[in-house]
Amino acid sequence: MHRHANLAEALMDRALLCAAGAALAHPVPGGGEQRINYAALDARARAVATWLRLRDAPGRRVLIALDPGPHAAAALLGCLYAGAVAVPVPAPTASRTEAERTSAIAKDAAVDLVLTETAHATETSRRLSLVGRTGITCLAVDGLGPDGLGADGLGADGLGPDATAPTGTAPSTGTALPGLPDSGPVRTTADSLALLAYEAGPATAPRGAPITHGNLLAAMPVLRQALGTGPRSRVGGWLPRHHTLGLVGQLLHPLWLGATAVPLPVRPYRADPVAWLRALDRHGITETVAPDTCYARCAAEATDEQLAGLDLSRLRTALDAAEPVSAATMAAFRRRCAPAGLSPGALLAGYAPAQAAPLLIAEGRGPVPGLDLRVLDPATRRRVPDGVVGEIWARGPAVSARHSGRPADTETAVGGFLRTGDLGMVRDGEIRMTGRSHEGDPADSFVVAGLALHPQDVERELLRCGRPLGSARVFCAGPGTGPLVVVQEVRTASGSQAALARLAGWTRDRVAEEFGAATGAVLLVRPGTVRRAGSHKVPRATLRDQFLRGEVRPLYQDAEPGLRTPAEPASGGAA
Repeated sequence: MHRHANLAEALMDRALLCAAGAALAHPVPGGGEQRINYAALDARARAVATWLRLRDAPGRRVLIALDPGPHAAAALLGCLYAGAVAVPVPAPTASRTEAERTSAIAKDAAVDLVLTETAHATETSRRLSLVGRTGITCLAVDGLGPDGLGADGLGADGLGPDATAPTGTAPSTGTALPGLPDSGPVRTTADSLALLAYEAGPATAPRGAPITHGNLLAAMPVLRQALGTGPRSRVGGWLPRHHTLGLVGQLLHPLWLGATAVPLPVRPYRADPVAWLRALDRHGITETVAPDTCYARCAAEATDEQLAGLDLSRLRTALDAAEPVSAATMAAFRRRCAPAGLSPGALLAGYAPAQAAPLLIAEGRGPVPGLDLRVLDPATRRRVPDGVVGEIWARGPAVSARHSGRPADTETAVGGFLRTGDLGMVRDGEIRMTGRSHEGDPADSFVVAGLALHPQDVERELLRCGRPLGSARVFCAGPGTGPLVVVQEVRTASGSQAALARLAGWTRDRVAEEFGAATGAVLLVRPGTVRRAGSHKVPRATLRDQFLRGEVRPLYQDAEPGLRTPAEPASGGAA
């Protein structure tokens, strides 16, 4: 592929070369899949781009709130084609925290336009109205015709705060109308902003990482090297599309290659990892990425009967990344899935920077040209000795150097390094992730089952549930990763053990429903354990140390066996 000025040009060229090839294989209820070829996806994306360009979209921020699938892919590509800045968020769910986060992102990014689908238009508009973003032009992508116009010729407008769907259906001729803008890509440069990725910060104060077309173009060969992908690949995983690695690695990357993207939904496989194995087989996925937790659960939970009907022989690369990698997990997964045809060399340890860097590094697949990863003491900004844990800092053409709205000295060091917030060490010449920072973390997040979780969000959700719950502290048993621990004050200590057990179970369920995260331990404690006199709350790191030493005295505890044992530095993950 020749050198392109932006990713849009590369994607359009690929669509012309692979017009009849399968661009997307979208899972549908019942176990089948809906296939969209490159020509059809490109036509949908051009229609979105036409609609955007009629509204002078180049350089403007466009909120994308859709379920994974063809419409979401067309919306993202349409933004790139039109020179707009895509701001991906999850499609609306029942989660109050996600609703707050979407509203805060819309305000922080100062979005001008919204792309959604009919089923989510009303709720998306309601969330925008919560932060005063009323009157924003909103398009239901599933109601857009091939020429970018609705049946009334007005571009399917009308999805304001009080509307639910566009009226009518667009003409089916697919021909451009007089006066419409050219459907070719807007001329942008490598420095032009392509995405604002909001993975950092709590729901009330999210922080966006500006990712340029140059960052995306530089990430593509890095992803190809790490995953071993090619034109015949079928790339699929369960990282969410608004997650930078999920969006770039599992959607844009296969489309850049001329391969097939298989956008799997997220929550079903977090709840049942064995179903993820079935999806890998059913859709013939050849390259995938999942966190260590997923592989560990598959090894522990998959039965002989479940594996007997699976064929994993087509899986060429299964990358264990997005959280610290355990050598024991990898060995157990290889043993457990060997009868299903898993190649011994398919499972690899990897590392994916947690923030603003859409790239992967795989053990044994060589250094990444132009990428500079270092393990530093964040206070002195000096390298730490081999075997000593420090913070991983990254610099390179695929790395966004900072988060928007943050002072430069909180995000970067001299030379434009990004502070990832990941802890790691150098061992045998390779960088291995060991955890996440708890206090002073520039991202202020944990990694739970491969996904960023902001403790402030969980604590706020539990507090606003009312009596009998009081203040809570949330942390991970490992260093910023691993099983989630909730230390929850209860306002009365007179409840029976049965009543406390029900309350602990309710707390687990609330965290799972609101955040999709499993809880390793719930400790119900007396008032004053978490929040001391006045407004002072015990630091999470302090309470975590007390928990690991067995010094927290709960009224009731529901915990996994052996959870108090501090996690040893994990193996795996390479640079």
